[in-house]
Amino acid sequence: MQPTRPGRPDPRAQAQQAQIAATMAGAVDLAAVKARSEAAARAQAAPPPSAAASAGAPGGAVVDVTEATFQAEVLDRSFQVPVVLDLWAEWCGPCKQLSPVLEALAVEGGGSWVLAKIDVEANPTLAQGLRVQGIPAVKAVWQGQLVAEFTGAIPEEQARHFVTELVQATTGGAVPGAAEPEPAEDPRLDAAEAALERGDLAAAEAAYQAIVDAEPDHPDAALALRQVQLFRRAEEAGPDALEAADAAPDDVSAQARAADFLLGAGEIEAAFERLLAVVRRTAGEDRDAARKHLVELFAVVGDQDPRVNQARRQLTAALF
Repeated sequence: MQPTRPGRPDPRAQAQQAQIAATMAGAVDLAAVKARSEAAARAQAAPPPSAAASAGAPGGAVVDVTEATFQAEVLDRSFQVPVVLDLWAEWCGPCKQLSPVLEALAVEGGGSWVLAKIDVEANPTLAQGLRVQGIPAVKAVWQGQLVAEFTGAIPEEQARHFVTELVQATTGGAVPGAAEPEPAEDPRLDAAEAALERGDLAAAEAAYQAIVDAEPDHPDAALALRQVQLFRRAEEAGPDALEAADAAPDDVSAQARAADFLLGAGEIEAAFERLLAVVRRTAGEDRDAARKHLVELFAVVGDQDPRVNQARRQLTAALF
């Protein structure tokens, strides 16, 4: 992996090459979901979700879903953004406490995720297929698969944490369809790239940092800076970082250094797996530190790499 002036290919293009790995069991007929490629293609052709759409309307950040619209509004849409299912009923008191919280969070999310509301009494086949055993039930769908869930009303703080972790672990908060102007050639990049060509990582980092300091939202320099910083950390860690990390499996800093070294050496999957293992076996601050470092590595590699999408799904499963 070399630092380059980054483009942003649509990560869904990678999904168009694979078949759906699994479908939800039960009475829901998912025969219409023939392949991951078809669902991803439909999602790519559809307009992105919009918080400006009226509540409950198709394509909005909050949408009412029936058996007839489940395919388009949940499965297909989940190839754009994570979709959170709110399974409720009119007679359910706790549902009336939780639903407004989720709706407010979805609107606040600005299209980074969708809340799909399903009345279980009006849609019993969906409820059966989703294996709903009690309500309110909340289930998250990403790229056609269930990835997280909980049952019962929870406080707003916990609900916010649930959706925040879900979005960070799947899309990193990107909003599909957001306008991205074509970057113009920037002569300031030449000095940084010249430093890279001669192997002077310190000079390259300084050049990119100067651009970011002057223009924090620069379309190229910020990512290139993260990449160069990663390479410098990997160089400083050296191969001894692996032995040190293996000797101290509970030392999150040691695991992060080892992951940096692996990523710098091009062993992307091994780097991701090392931090995923830390997330799986730790809790609290250690787990959060490992998660944050892993998300930083996702940003270095870029969402266009299918290994990032795979690791994001694994991170979501580990967190929930």
